[in-house]
Amino acid sequence: MSTTPAALVIGAGSSLAQATINELLTHGKAVIAVSRSDVSKTIEDKSRLAGLVSDYSEESIEEIIAGLVAEESSVDQVFIFNGVLHNGSITPEKRLEQVSETQLLNSFRANTVVPALWLKHLKKLLRKQGQVLLTVLSARVGSISDNRKGGWYGYRASKAALNMLLKSVAIEYQREAKNVSFLVYHPGTTDTPLSKPFQRNVSPENLFTPDFAARKLLEVINDLDRTELIQFRDWDGNSISW
Repeated sequence: MSTTPAALVIGAGSSLAQATINELLTHGKAVIAVSRSDVSKTIEDKSRLAGLVSDYSEESIEEIIAGLVAEESSVDQVFIFNGVLHNGSITPEKRLEQVSETQLLNSFRANTVVPALWLKHLKKLLRKQGQVLLTVLSARVGSISDNRKGGWYGYRASKAALNMLLKSVAIEYQREAKNVSFLVYHPGTTDTPLSKPFQRNVSPENLFTPDFAARKLLEVINDLDRTELIQFRDWDGNSISW
């Protein structure tokens, strides 16, 4: 068992996740990275990095958490980067006529169900730790009260569902894992494959490199009031309405 708490980064294959891992490693943090392929192959500094592979099925998630529990792994930060805006079968819907069952199910699977499964099994690991901050990437468009443009049905709805799920999870963890607090996080528009098709209307100063976005994420975390059970904040540390 390592006595120095590590950061557990889930969904570590994304550009923002990898930039966050590099930033953590630069500051001397040990990292356990979970992705579909061994992320250690793409991270230069491997001295404090452990790579784990998951297909994000519940069986795989349960097996990984069981292994960390058995090894008595010490963790004080968790990042869940899982999510999707578009891929070969998902495109954000501009009009209701574009909504399909397949797209909705795929959006909810990636943006809501997979994080929920991680949260379900993480409780076994985290309740045995010291103070832990659990950060989950959401999106401002998941704010119901902030929705003024409509559209993007599957993405908006699945992120709004994620936000509600996290509210409930935080309440349950408070009963069974009081040491865990939650940050629901909007990173802004980051120059990654996820945002590439939608960057045309984004001003250059509001389009962030993954490295900049990672630094802002860790700055927000460092400045966070850990006495609050759950917070929904953006890259500048501002609160977002639920």
